[in-house]
Amino acid sequence: MNIIVAVDKNWSIGNQGQLLVSIPEDMKLFREETLGKVIVMGRKTLESFPGKQPLYGRTNIVLTKNPDYKVKGAVVCHSLPEALEELRKYSDEDCFIIGGQSLYEQFLPYCDAAHVTYIDYSYSADTCFPNLDQDPSWAMAAESDEKTYFDLCYTFRMYRRKEAAGKR
Repeated sequence: MNIIVAVDKNWSIGNQGQLLVSIPEDMKLFREETLGKVIVMGRKTLESFPGKQPLYGRTNIVLTKNPDYKVKGAVVCHSLPEALEELRKYSDEDCFIIGGQSLYEQFLPYCDAAHVTYIDYSYSADTCFPNLDQDPSWAMAAESDEKTYFDLCYTFRMYRRKEAAGKR
């Protein structure tokens, strides 16, 4: 499975339920990587989308503890084991964990690749992603040339798990 995330230089990912920044090229990459694929998110991530609706052109899986939660156009799971069972229907390469913090933490042991937009700036934030540079089981496999969006510098990084990931 894959993780796709944008982090600042402290590996922060959000503040008060919102992304830290919206970079058009990052949003384009997200669309290109996930279109036609399976995306897995928490309820709060889904509810941060326009209209609180699932993303078009993808299989949306939402993980929530609320047993009564329903959303048109998405598969709702209520536990990690239930979500992992649902994901067995799809190829690992086609599954992307898209947030938020709790989902990233739960699914990281099951992922082999992390697509990270690394923003060279420190934001005020209340949610974070594990720092893969400090995790001995992960290694950066590729990094783009530095890009800029106004005064922000960022790169696209690909991390790969060094050993086989946990199996679903």
